[in-house]
Amino acid sequence: MSGERGKTGRTAGVGAQAAPEGLPSGLAGLFASAGPAAKARPVEKWNPPHCGMIDMRITADGAWHYRGSPIGRPAPVKLFASILRRDPEGYVLVTPVERVGITVEDVPFLAVEMAVSETAGGRVLTFRTNVDDVVQAGPDHPLRFETDAKGGMKPYVHIRGGLWARLTRTLALDIADLVEVRPDAAGGEIMGVASAGAFFAIAAADDGEDGGT
Repeated sequence: MSGERGKTGRTAGVGAQAAPEGLPSGLAGLFASAGPAAKARPVEKWNPPHCGMIDMRITADGAWHYRGSPIGRPAPVKLFASILRRDPEGYVLVTPVERVGITVEDVPFLAVEMAVSETAGGRVLTFRTNVDDVVQAGPDHPLRFETDAKGGMKPYVHIRGGLWARLTRTLALDIADLVEVRPDAAGGEIMGVASAGAFFAIAAADDGEDGGT
Protein backbone atom coordinates (compact mmCIF):
# COMPACT_ATOMS: atom_id res chain seq x y z
CA MET A 1 0.00 0.00 0.00
CA SER A 2 1.08 3.58 -0.54
CA GLY A 3 -0.07 6.97 0.70
CA GLU A 4 1.07 10.55 1.14
CA ARG A 5 0.58 10.38 4.86
CA GLY A 6 1.65 6.78 5.24
CA LYS A 7 -0.15 4.35 7.45
CA THR A 8 -2.09 5.93 10.25
CA GLY A 9 -2.41 4.17 13.56
CA ARG A 10 -5.69 2.94 14.97
CA THR A 11 -6.72 4.84 18.07
CA ALA A 12 -7.84 2.92 21.11
CA GLY A 13 -9.37 4.33 24.25
CA VAL A 14 -11.71 3.70 27.11
CA GLY A 15 -14.98 5.46 27.83
CA ALA A 16 -16.88 8.23 26.09
CA GLN A 17 -15.20 11.05 24.21
CA ALA A 18 -15.25 14.58 25.59
CA ALA A 19 -17.33 16.83 23.34
CA PRO A 20 -15.78 20.06 22.01
CA GLU A 21 -17.18 23.05 23.88
CA GLY A 22 -20.21 24.77 22.39
CA LEU A 23 -21.64 21.95 20.28
CA PRO A 24 -25.42 21.83 19.74
CA SER A 25 -27.15 19.60 22.27
CA GLY A 26 -27.76 16.71 19.87
CA LEU A 27 -24.11 16.49 18.87
CA ALA A 28 -22.97 16.83 22.47
CA GLY A 29 -25.30 13.98 23.47
CA LEU A 30 -23.89 11.84 20.72
CA PHE A 31 -20.40 12.38 22.09
CA ALA A 32 -21.61 11.41 25.57
CA SER A 33 -22.88 8.04 24.36
CA ALA A 34 -20.16 7.26 21.82
CA GLY A 35 -17.38 4.87 22.65
CA PRO A 36 -13.79 5.20 21.45
CA ALA A 37 -14.63 4.08 17.91
CA ALA A 38 -17.34 5.59 15.72
CA LYS A 39 -19.83 3.07 14.41
CA ALA A 40 -21.88 3.29 11.24
CA ARG A 41 -25.05 5.34 11.75
CA PRO A 42 -28.24 5.35 9.67
CA VAL A 43 -28.02 9.04 8.81
CA GLU A 44 -30.03 8.54 5.61
CA LYS A 45 -33.07 7.61 7.76
CA TRP A 46 -32.91 10.69 9.99
CA ASN A 47 -34.87 13.80 9.06
CA PRO A 48 -34.54 16.29 11.93
CA PRO A 49 -34.95 20.07 11.53
CA HIS A 50 -32.05 22.10 10.18
CA CYS A 51 -30.60 24.22 12.98
CA GLY A 52 -28.31 26.47 10.95
CA MET A 53 -24.56 26.49 10.38
CA ILE A 54 -21.88 25.84 12.97
CA ASP A 55 -18.26 26.99 12.78
CA MET A 56 -16.82 23.70 11.56
CA ARG A 57 -14.74 23.36 8.42
CA ILE A 58 -13.06 20.54 6.52
CA THR A 59 -10.14 22.04 4.65
CA ALA A 60 -8.89 20.87 1.27
CA ASP A 61 -6.18 18.79 2.95
CA GLY A 62 -8.81 16.76 4.84
CA ALA A 63 -8.24 18.42 8.24
CA TRP A 64 -11.26 19.15 10.44
CA HIS A 65 -11.44 22.49 12.28
CA TYR A 66 -13.87 23.74 14.92
CA ARG A 67 -14.05 27.42 15.83
CA GLY A 68 -10.85 28.02 13.91
CA SER A 69 -8.82 25.35 15.69
CA PRO A 70 -7.86 21.95 14.24
CA ILE A 71 -9.46 18.85 15.75
CA GLY A 72 -6.31 16.88 16.32
CA ARG A 73 -7.60 13.66 17.87
CA PRO A 74 -8.72 10.94 15.43
CA ALA A 75 -11.68 9.74 17.55
CA PRO A 76 -13.78 12.94 17.35
CA VAL A 77 -13.00 13.31 13.64
CA LYS A 78 -14.20 9.76 12.98
CA LEU A 79 -17.32 10.40 15.05
CA PHE A 80 -18.19 13.52 13.08
CA ALA A 81 -17.44 11.69 9.82
CA SER A 82 -19.88 8.93 10.80
CA ILE A 83 -22.77 11.45 10.97
CA LEU A 84 -21.81 13.50 7.91
CA ARG A 85 -24.35 13.68 5.08
CA ARG A 86 -24.62 15.55 1.79
CA ASP A 87 -28.01 17.26 1.52
CA PRO A 88 -29.24 19.48 -1.34
CA GLU A 89 -28.31 22.56 0.71
CA GLY A 90 -24.81 21.28 1.47
CA TYR A 91 -22.90 19.19 3.96
CA VAL A 92 -24.56 18.58 7.32
CA LEU A 93 -23.90 16.73 10.55
CA VAL A 94 -27.02 14.76 11.46
CA THR A 95 -28.36 13.34 14.70
CA PRO A 96 -31.91 12.05 15.30
CA VAL A 97 -32.89 15.45 16.76
CA GLU A 98 -31.01 18.04 14.69
CA ARG A 99 -28.85 18.69 11.68
CA VAL A 100 -26.34 21.48 11.32
CA GLY A 101 -24.43 22.73 8.31
CA ILE A 102 -20.65 22.72 8.04
CA THR A 103 -18.23 24.04 5.43
CA VAL A 104 -16.26 21.68 3.18
CA GLU A 105 -13.62 23.30 1.00
CA ASP A 106 -13.31 20.46 -1.52
CA VAL A 107 -14.55 17.02 -0.46
CA PRO A 108 -14.75 15.67 3.09
CA PHE A 109 -12.25 12.83 2.93
CA LEU A 110 -8.78 11.95 1.68
CA ALA A 111 -7.82 8.57 0.24
CA VAL A 112 -4.47 7.94 1.94
CA GLU A 113 -3.72 4.32 0.97
CA MET A 114 -4.33 2.23 -2.13
CA ALA A 115 -3.94 -1.50 -2.70
CA VAL A 116 -3.82 -2.92 -6.22
CA SER A 117 -4.81 -6.56 -6.67
CA GLU A 118 -5.26 -8.72 -9.74
CA THR A 119 -8.20 -11.13 -9.75
CA ALA A 120 -9.76 -13.45 -12.31
CA GLY A 121 -12.06 -10.58 -13.23
CA GLY A 122 -9.24 -8.07 -13.61
CA ARG A 123 -7.65 -5.37 -11.52
CA VAL A 124 -9.25 -4.16 -8.28
CA LEU A 125 -8.25 -0.92 -6.55
CA THR A 126 -8.98 -0.70 -2.83
CA PHE A 127 -8.70 2.58 -0.93
CA ARG A 128 -8.52 3.56 2.74
CA THR A 129 -9.48 7.07 3.78
CA ASN A 130 -8.12 9.30 6.52
CA VAL A 131 -11.14 8.29 8.66
CA ASP A 132 -10.59 4.57 7.97
CA ASP A 133 -13.36 3.91 5.47
CA VAL A 134 -12.25 1.12 3.11
CA VAL A 135 -13.84 0.83 -0.34
CA GLN A 136 -13.15 -0.96 -3.62
CA ALA A 137 -13.38 1.27 -6.66
CA GLY A 138 -16.02 -0.13 -8.99
CA PRO A 139 -19.67 0.29 -9.93
CA ASP A 140 -20.71 1.10 -6.34
CA HIS A 141 -17.68 3.31 -5.64
CA PRO A 142 -16.78 5.06 -8.88
CA LEU A 143 -13.68 7.07 -9.62
CA ARG A 144 -13.90 10.54 -11.15
CA PHE A 145 -11.18 12.79 -12.45
CA GLU A 146 -10.84 16.57 -12.43
CA THR A 147 -8.06 18.91 -13.50
CA ASP A 148 -6.16 20.88 -10.87
CA ALA A 149 -4.97 24.49 -11.16
CA LYS A 150 -1.75 23.38 -12.86
CA GLY A 151 -3.53 21.19 -15.40
CA GLY A 152 -2.72 17.92 -13.65
CA MET A 153 -5.03 15.02 -12.89
CA LYS A 154 -6.99 15.21 -9.63
CA PRO A 155 -8.72 11.86 -8.90
CA TYR A 156 -11.55 11.15 -6.45
CA VAL A 157 -13.27 7.98 -5.25
CA HIS A 158 -16.88 7.84 -4.04
CA ILE A 159 -17.23 6.64 -0.45
CA ARG A 160 -20.95 6.75 0.36
CA GLY A 161 -24.09 8.84 -0.07
CA GLY A 162 -22.57 11.59 -2.19
CA LEU A 163 -19.44 11.81 -0.03
CA TRP A 164 -16.14 11.61 -1.93
CA ALA A 165 -12.48 11.24 -1.06
CA ARG A 166 -9.72 12.96 -3.00
CA LEU A 167 -6.63 10.88 -3.61
CA THR A 168 -3.46 12.31 -2.09
CA ARG A 169 -0.81 13.54 -4.50
CA THR A 170 1.21 10.37 -3.99
CA LEU A 171 -1.78 8.18 -4.83
CA ALA A 172 -2.58 10.37 -7.83
CA LEU A 173 0.90 9.62 -9.12
CA ASP A 174 0.40 5.92 -8.41
CA ILE A 175 -2.92 5.79 -10.22
CA ALA A 176 -1.46 7.67 -13.19
CA ASP A 177 0.74 4.61 -13.75
CA LEU A 178 -2.45 2.53 -14.13
CA VAL A 179 -4.01 4.66 -16.88
CA GLU A 180 -4.78 2.70 -20.05
CA VAL A 181 -6.27 3.48 -23.44
CA ARG A 182 -9.38 1.72 -24.71
CA PRO A 183 -11.60 2.15 -27.78
CA ASP A 184 -14.72 4.22 -27.25
CA ALA A 185 -18.20 3.91 -28.74
CA ALA A 186 -17.48 6.63 -31.34
CA GLY A 187 -14.59 4.72 -32.86
CA GLY A 188 -11.90 6.75 -31.11
CA GLU A 189 -9.87 6.02 -28.01
CA ILE A 190 -10.39 7.00 -24.40
CA MET A 191 -7.96 7.07 -21.48
CA GLY A 192 -9.08 5.82 -18.10
CA VAL A 193 -8.56 3.53 -15.14
CA ALA A 194 -10.13 0.09 -14.65
CA SER A 195 -11.22 -1.45 -11.35
CA ALA A 196 -13.62 -4.26 -10.40
CA GLY A 197 -14.99 -4.62 -13.90
CA ALA A 198 -15.65 -0.90 -14.44
CA PHE A 199 -13.70 1.56 -16.59
CA PHE A 200 -13.55 5.19 -15.47
CA ALA A 201 -12.77 7.60 -18.27
CA ILE A 202 -10.32 10.47 -17.88
CA ALA A 203 -10.11 12.02 -21.34
CA ALA A 204 -10.08 11.21 -25.02
CA ALA A 205 -6.68 9.84 -26.01
CA ASP A 206 -6.22 12.58 -28.62
CA ASP A 207 -6.73 15.39 -26.07
CA GLY A 208 -3.05 15.36 -25.25
CA GLU A 209 -3.56 14.38 -21.60
CA ASP A 210 -0.88 12.20 -20.05
CA GLY A 211 -2.47 11.49 -16.66
CA GLY A 212 0.23 13.33 -14.77
CA THR A 213 -0.17 15.59 -11.75
